[in-house]
Amino acid sequence: MKPKILTTLRTYSRALFLGDLVAGVTVGLVAVPLSLAIAIASGATPEQGLVTAIIGGTLVSLLGGSRVQIGGPTGAFIVVVYGVIATHGMDGLILATLMAGVILIAAGLLRAGNLVAHVPEPVINGFTLGIAVIIATSQLPDLMGLTVAEMPAEFTGKLAAMWEARGSLRFAPILVGLVTGGLIIALRRWLPPRVPGLIVAVALGSALAALPGLGVDTIASRFGDLPRHLPAPSLPEVSLERLRDLLPSALVIAFLAGVESLLSAVVADRMIGGPHRPRAEVSAQGVANIGSALMGGLPVTGAIARTATNVKAGGRTPVAGVIHAATILALMLFAAPLAGHMALPAMAALLIITAWNMAEPDKWHSYLRAPGPDRVLIVLTMALTVLVDLTVAIGVGVALGLLLRRRARGRRPEDWTPRDR
Repeated sequence: MKPKILTTLRTYSRALFLGDLVAGVTVGLVAVPLSLAIAIASGATPEQGLVTAIIGGTLVSLLGGSRVQIGGPTGAFIVVVYGVIATHGMDGLILATLMAGVILIAAGLLRAGNLVAHVPEPVINGFTLGIAVIIATSQLPDLMGLTVAEMPAEFTGKLAAMWEARGSLRFAPILVGLVTGGLIIALRRWLPPRVPGLIVAVALGSALAALPGLGVDTIASRFGDLPRHLPAPSLPEVSLERLRDLLPSALVIAFLAGVESLLSAVVADRMIGGPHRPRAEVSAQGVANIGSALMGGLPVTGAIARTATNVKAGGRTPVAGVIHAATILALMLFAAPLAGHMALPAMAALLIITAWNMAEPDKWHSYLRAPGPDRVLIVLTMALTVLVDLTVAIGVGVALGLLLRRRARGRRPEDWTPRDR
C-alpha cells in the first residue's frame, strides 16, 4: 500500500517538476468550473465542490497508487448525492461519506480492489448511461431559464415539474448555454491540452450573460458570494439509527468511488505505460472521502477526464495532483468573487457536455452488437438507475450479471467480457 509519490520522488527532477507544474495549473483551472457545477447539480453549495477538489485532490495524490490520478467530485456522484441530501439532509450526506471512507480503507486492506474486475461490464455501462441521462435532464431548468419552485428528486417528478414550468422558458439563458457549449466543443478541438479551454468557454459565456438586460442567473445571484477560506473541520451527529439508515448510501458511495477510481487508474496506466497500485489507490480514496467529509465536502473519487487532461498536459507524478489542488485553493482565496460571476446556464451546458462524454456515444454501436444477455443488462440497469434508484440498479444488475455469467460458463470467452480492472 506504498503511495506512488514516495516512489516517484526518488528520481524526481527539474524537468519532471516543470511538467507537473504546467499540468497541475491546467487541471486546476479546468477543475474549478467543473467542481462548482457538480456541487450545484448535486443540491450542495458551490463552495463544497471547491473544498472537495482541494482536500480530496491533495489526499488522493499524496496517498494514492497512481502516478497521475486526479481526485475530486465527479458527475457520477450527482445522482447519489442529490438523493441522500433530499432524504437525509446535508448532515446525512457527510456521515454517509465518512462511512464510505471507512469502507474503502477496509476494502484496500482486504485487497478488494481486485474484485472490480468481476463487476460485469454491461452493468457498469448501464448505470453510467443512466447517470448521464439524469445529469443532463437535471440541467435543463438552468439551461432554459425555467422557474421551478421545488425540484423533486425522482426523474419522473423532475420531468413533470419542468413541464409545469414551461411557461417560464426564456431565450437569454438558452443563448448563453448554446454559446458556451459550442465554445467548449470548439476550443477542445482547436486548443492544445495545456490551454484550459473549458474555463475560457465558461468565462466567455458568463461574459455574454453579463450583458445588460439579459437577466441571467449567476452563482453569486443565486447562492451568494463564495467564501475566501476553507471551513473548519467538524463531525456530524452520529447514532446507531443514523448509521443503519445511511449504510446503503455509504455502500453505494464506496462502490462508485472504488469502481470509478480504479477504472480511471487503468486509463491512466495505458496513457503513461505504467501500472498503478490498487490497494494504495482504494485506501487513498477512503482517506480522501473521510477528509472531505470532515471539511464539509462531497464524496471523492478519481476523475477520468481530469486525469486524462493531466497526462496530456504533461503531468507525470502525483506532484501535479497536489499542484492542481493548490491552484484551486489559490483561486478560492484570491479570486472567489470572479468565480461567483459564472453564469448558471454556462455551467449547465458544461455538465450536459460532461454527461454526453460520460455516456460514451462512440461505444453505442458495440452495445447494439453485444450478446443478448449483455444488452438486457445494459437496458435493465439503465432503466432502474433512471426510474427507480441507483442502489437497486447496482444490486439487481450485479446479481443478474453474475447469474448470467455462471450460466454462460460453457460458452466461448468472447460471449462475456467483464471490464478490465
